[in-house]
Amino acid sequence: MSYRTERRRRQISTKGRQMVLSRADGTASVTLMAYAPPAQSAQITNDMAQAPFVAQVMADALSDYGMPAQDDRVQDGPKTYTLTDAQPVYDGPTVCGWTLIAAGGETHDNASSLL
Repeated sequence: MSYRTERRRRQISTKGRQMVLSRADGTASVTLMAYAPPAQSAQITNDMAQAPFVAQVMADALSDYGMPAQDDRVQDGPKTYTLTDAQPVYDGPTVCGWTLIAAGGETHDNASSLL
């Protein structure tokens, strides 16, 4: 593993938080560590982020899940986002991670509303 992959792994493990990625049809889900940088001040209007939700994950966290797909769901705490794109991150010829790009951000008051 090169220094790029290790640097990415360190950033996600130190700055990241647990999120859940699940298929839109509910057939699969995985809990993983992901790093979502906070919205920049230029992206915030009326106290609401106007930019897409972006999260960085390691490729090995998705080994049992498979490739992320459009319309998958990303749950970050009480908010659920819908995946609009997933870009692979390469370390040489190897995919070492994914950049998940999502929209939405519906808030759920409790876990029972997600079932």
